[in-house]
Amino acid sequence: MKSILIYLKGINMISYATIGVSDLEKSENFYNELLASIGAKTLIKMERIIFIGKSMEEPMLSVCIPYNEGEQNCGNGNMIAIAPGSKGKCDELYHKALSLGATSEGEPGQRIPDVFYGAYIRDLDGNKIVFNHFG
Repeated sequence: MKSILIYLKGINMISYATIGVSDLEKSENFYNELLASIGAKTLIKMERIIFIGKSMEEPMLSVCIPYNEGEQNCGNGNMIAIAPGSKGKCDELYHKALSLGATSEGEPGQRIPDVFYGAYIRDLDGNKIVFNHFG
């Protein structure tokens, strides 16, 4: 009897993650320039929210003016992780973010030997982002 293997292709647990921003255009420019080297760009642009990613079939980052039109704020313990594909790309994006006005929240480095590499920044509104690589 033959074994039949079925592969589920293209199923992502995360569709998108949203962060609040104070200036939509400024944030769109920041993230488009920062993430261009990994193929991300604005995919959907509406009045108060913008979706940035590689395609509509892959996880995206959205930046938005808060729905209640109140002041944007960062949650304590909240962070978005972006996996660009290599330790070198983590370093590249970390330095690119700093050149675009982000602040360092932890220089690139191996955090867990042979398991996790990370480079941490705060974007223009103080949202915490990590560029990470497993392995």
